[in-house]
Amino acid sequence: MTALETGTHPKSAPAATENAAGTSAGKATEKATEKAREKAAPAGLTARVALFTALGTALVLVGLGSAALGQYGIGFGDVADSVLHRLSGPLGLGHPIGDPFAESTLWQIRMPRVVMSLLVGAVLATAGALMQGVFGNPLAEPGVVGVSAGAALGAAFVIVAGIDVLGGFTVPAAAFLAGLVAVLLVYLLSRAGGRTEVVTLVLTGIAVNAVAGAGLAFCMFFGSQTARDQIVFWQLGSLNGSRWAYAGSVAPFAVIGLLGACLLARRLDLLSLGDRSARHLGVNVERLRVTAIVLIAVMVAAAVAFSGIIGFIGLVVPHLVRMAVGPGHRVLIPASMLGGAVLLATADVVARTAIAYADLPIGMLTALVGGPFFFWLLRTTRARAGGWL
Repeated sequence: MTALETGTHPKSAPAATENAAGTSAGKATEKATEKAREKAAPAGLTARVALFTALGTALVLVGLGSAALGQYGIGFGDVADSVLHRLSGPLGLGHPIGDPFAESTLWQIRMPRVVMSLLVGAVLATAGALMQGVFGNPLAEPGVVGVSAGAALGAAFVIVAGIDVLGGFTVPAAAFLAGLVAVLLVYLLSRAGGRTEVVTLVLTGIAVNAVAGAGLAFCMFFGSQTARDQIVFWQLGSLNGSRWAYAGSVAPFAVIGLLGACLLARRLDLLSLGDRSARHLGVNVERLRVTAIVLIAVMVAAAVAFSGIIGFIGLVVPHLVRMAVGPGHRVLIPASMLGGAVLLATADVVARTAIAYADLPIGMLTALVGGPFFFWLLRTTRARAGGWL
């Protein structure tokens, strides 16, 4: 029987196959999109409101408390009135502290340090959330791409060499540039065939971190005792000596990085389905990874340039937020900003007040908390066979 006799066109079978394939692809896209929405769906409205309310309240209380506490005590109410007076401007709300010395101590010494702790904490936690989203692994943290090790090497070099062309900004500037160079090196070495694979990027980052560590040891070997002490203290992380000029230098990079991270949230949710599914849904995976790594490099390099290396904020905070409201990045990223700011400001209070007339390295305190948490996270993740919490 011929095709004409059966009423079937000879090309109808391939066409039907193509239509079926198109329908199948469309259904697959719809299913993948729905799966992404379900996976990235944030917790209920009540949970989100409760979380952001708690974090916002904690941010205000910790910020004011950090400014009030110290070797020279200032009343919490006095701090609140002074801050309100400065912020209200022509409205004339609040009033300055009656004691000129207390007012000067508050605004010239403590408030710059409080602002720096909030900025650096927000940056590190947000960078951690970005890194974990890009790598698809809750164990990832910003140091993987070499930014911290590179910054440490840059700072150590100018300390040992005695370079002081920019005054108090010399070490931070060198750390910032070296951190960016290290990340660029990791990216260029891990890129092949126009693509950057996650595993290759991680292994390259480990290698660059090792080389930077060797360079750091070399600098310490040839440096004077004073230079060694300065390098060690910088590596341990500290916000001691923070000034408004330092906070003003970090703020632009922090704002750019934090806003950029929020803009990437939706695409990171799609990336959580896997590279292939994300590409099928229209995500340029390579561009997304490069953009995220650039944002991480810029804001983390700016933060550690002035604070030194402060670990585990980028690991602990995003994971705690994820446990509370789920993995959706549209909630995870802004909540991590607030959580990181609160955690680092709290750690800074402990660093300043734990021992009388001493300023503990803040990186040491975060490591004391973050280290055990990391072991617990590693054990939990392994028990779930690499599952995402």
